[in-house]
Amino acid sequence: MTDLRLRPMDRAEFDAWRGDVVRAFAEEQVAAGSWPADEAIELATKSNDALLPGGFDSEGMRFYAGRIADGTRVGVLWLGLTHPRGKPDCAFIYDIEIHEPYRGSGYGRALLAAVDAEVRAHGLSAVELNVFADNTRAVRLYETSGFAVVTQQMRKSVD
Repeated sequence: MTDLRLRPMDRAEFDAWRGDVVRAFAEEQVAAGSWPADEAIELATKSNDALLPGGFDSEGMRFYAGRIADGTRVGVLWLGLTHPRGKPDCAFIYDIEIHEPYRGSGYGRALLAAVDAEVRAHGLSAVELNVFADNTRAVRLYETSGFAVVTQQMRKSVD
């Protein structure tokens, strides 16, 4: 397996990442047809602020950089040690990303393995995440890493 270690983000990394994650979340919601483009950044910012009322110091939230042996940051992870819907004994991945140049090289699988170890280290026995159905590469990675569908939301256009 590809060697990858989780390292806590420092405040500067967090600040840069937070802007990126808000923009990415807004874009995903627009692409999914959930939000209008002209309101997406505002809505994503409000959503992020609600999840992170203390910003970098928000209780129960952990922010990591996935780094390889030479120190290169190849990905990021936002892990909640409590589930957003109150599921006991279950962590939640709010954001996980391998940076584009490193995709397809085993780092995603390595990052997920590091998540498993981190979740166990915090005394939890499960972890969940959400993924858009059209993100087939991520869906396939999660399925082959042991994730299973537990809920499914569907939409139909009636136009």
